[in-house]
Amino acid sequence: MKIIYFSWLKEILGISEENIKPPKEIKNINLLMKWLEKRSIKHKKVFLKSKSIRCSINQQIVNKNSKIKQNDEIAFFPPFTGG
Repeated sequence: MKIIYFSWLKEILGISEENIKPPKEIKNINLLMKWLEKRSIKHKKVFLKSKSIRCSINQQIVNKNSKIKQNDEIAFFPPFTGG
């Protein structure tokens, strides 16, 4: 699974992406975020702000209850505004 981070998430983590293999019981974005939070202090700092994080699966914006698969590309980013 490829995880991509944008904006302040990337800045805090110090990486723009990572390839991971979460346990099989991680079946949606919410569970993935909780699992990622335990990977490092930086991950914890990012995902403690989960209410202000948006996400996509394979470049489609989704909600945090959306199901994920091992070969998905998941992106995390802050809310955005138009104008």
